[in-house]
Amino acid sequence: MSETPKNTLQYRFDGPEDAPVLILGPSLGTTWHMWDRQVPELSKHWRVFRFDMPGHGGAPAHSVDSVGELAARLLGTLDQLGMQRFGYAGCALGGAIGAELALRYPHRVASLALIATSPRFGTADEFRQRGVIVRTNGLDPIARSSPERWFTPGFAAAQPAITDWAVQMVRTTDPGCYIAACEALAAFDIRPELASIGVPTLVLVGSEDQVTGQAEARTLVAGIPDARLAVVPGASHLAPVEQPVAVTDLLVRHFTSAWQAAPDALATGQHAIVAPPVKPVLAPPPAAPLAEVASAEQPEATDSRADLYAAGMKVRREVLGDAHVDRAFATADEFSQDFQDLVTRYAWGEVWNRQGLDRRTRSCVTLTALVAGGHQEELAFHTRAALRNGLTPAEIKEVLLHTAVYCGVPAANSAFRVAQQVIREETTPQE
Repeated sequence: MSETPKNTLQYRFDGPEDAPVLILGPSLGTTWHMWDRQVPELSKHWRVFRFDMPGHGGAPAHSVDSVGELAARLLGTLDQLGMQRFGYAGCALGGAIGAELALRYPHRVASLALIATSPRFGTADEFRQRGVIVRTNGLDPIARSSPERWFTPGFAAAQPAITDWAVQMVRTTDPGCYIAACEALAAFDIRPELASIGVPTLVLVGSEDQVTGQAEARTLVAGIPDARLAVVPGASHLAPVEQPVAVTDLLVRHFTSAWQAAPDALATGQHAIVAPPVKPVLAPPPAAPLAEVASAEQPEATDSRADLYAAGMKVRREVLGDAHVDRAFATADEFSQDFQDLVTRYAWGEVWNRQGLDRRTRSCVTLTALVAGGHQEELAFHTRAALRNGLTPAEIKEVLLHTAVYCGVPAANSAFRVAQQVIREETTPQE
């Protein structure tokens, strides 16, 4: 166990002190205990290092809203312990951290296993919507639906104790840290960089995973030069919990046979340990890429206008959501395209991107101005934006009450009607 400063992570060790280090990274909403059934076997061969995300498993609630910062905190923890090189296996968000490490700190990672992982997890809108629901309703709706996302129906029915453990694990997570982790996943997208992952990689997916399934796994295998695919039958998203023996065997096989020697400058004398052979079935990597990833086209410009456009597009998507922005550009034509470009550069690249006000405050100002101008259509999508920017329904209500005094009761009456409908749609958990 560990005491946890703000810039490090809560961790624990299992296994021989002189063995090579193998790190196990947890999924969003779980703790290091999701790996309990792997540890007895893995700790025979490795010094197993497990960690908790901020606010998970009783860890201090020092929230982190990017995968890169989570990776940096993990490395900060390892640096304090004097551990330079390691193997890494991670599930979902934990897998994203492993991919980030392999991309940004390749000299530290000897071998990699990505479980239930995707180069991009759904859409940014989906995770920011989840953050809105948690901010409004707490974690209970997410906790109650977790077994449906994590396990096959047969397993959930046959293992009520594990199902209850999963629900309670999410319920005891710090809501602010959960929301920040959702923001981290919303911003995570390494599709253009997969070819730069240079370590041997096992991509493991449950055959019944409906969250990050085989399509996402095959995208990883197609993009990572030295990657193999393993599909675990009868497992959903938390395959290490649902099919522990199969997952453990695959990890032992991978990390004993695919462990890159450390660069000379960082040699530690640690080598992979040869373990008795196991016989999991590994699918060969595809002969050709199974998915082509299109990169977003940027305007042809060589001056600061291009930088403003790129910055504006980023902020516009973060505040309004991908779906809204995509609709705006899908309906643009030769007549209106220049206007969309102007809005992206000026409103979002310059004004919304200024440091003088945070986004919550800008949302308050924007809602007030739209009520005053009677712009109800824009009020609807900026109410959604306000929720995404961290305002609660109660705070939006206070803003609209304030407009009743300074913009007039009829204008506020119309605004309440619009905002009420949006808030109902955005904060009602999906069954």
